[in-house]
Amino acid sequence: MDIVFERRGDGPPLVLLHGIGHRRQGWSPVLDLLAAERDVIAVDLPGFGDSPPLPPGTPYTLDAVLDVLMGTLAGLGVEKPHIAGNSLGGLFALEAADRGLVSSATALSPAGFFNAVELRYAAAVLRASRLGARVPETFLTRLASSPRRRNAMFGMVYGRPDLIDMETLAGDARAMREARGFDATLRAGRTTRFLGSCADVPVTIAWGTKDRLLLRSQAIRAQRRLPNARFVWLEGCGHVPMADDPPQVAGVLLTGSAHPLRSRAAA
Repeated sequence: MDIVFERRGDGPPLVLLHGIGHRRQGWSPVLDLLAAERDVIAVDLPGFGDSPPLPPGTPYTLDAVLDVLMGTLAGLGVEKPHIAGNSLGGLFALEAADRGLVSSATALSPAGFFNAVELRYAAAVLRASRLGARVPETFLTRLASSPRRRNAMFGMVYGRPDLIDMETLAGDARAMREARGFDATLRAGRTTRFLGSCADVPVTIAWGTKDRLLLRSQAIRAQRRLPNARFVWLEGCGHVPMADDPPQVAGVLLTGSAHPLRSRAAA
């Protein structure tokens, strides 16, 4: 299947994966900072953004999505890239690292570390966000004209939605509303947890201090699951930190994908 992506820059390849209901443009605030030192490939995951959904009857499992993703990269001549992901994309990044498919992984507030109660909470928030995204864009723009209302509408995702222009927020709402892979991905997430160790691949986990979707308890759980990973708190950032503090996030991504790399086992 044809996966839509944006590619720019020069250097070691770095693949960027967004979260559920989002799109590759979510990485735009850090793209130029990364492209100065990396060959950056920002991907629309199957069923999100401009990428078509998986074929009918194909479940949105880790295996299915990673097969499509790695097949696309192989077609581009990219082998064992560095990879970074946010939320759902962070889970894919960690899984790719655990399978030895990448040279390093950086996960920003990755999914896969929630318990049953936390998962129900996150799913409810995401469904509410998708429902809210269905209001007409003219009405959405009018509602979000007030910083207070903008924080109320987008504060579950961003730490500083007042810093983000209305065109970007409207585009995010459109991507959430039109995401054909949303429901199938959410269903698959009910039984999906990250259980790997990433023993031979360098891993960085970063978590926003203002993440209101995947909570601090999950960050602690991730540290316990991957004790050899580098862990970073993203000060002042929400669940999607790229727009909250681009220099801070770009710095974490560049350090996490530093080249050349050694495995932590070797180190």
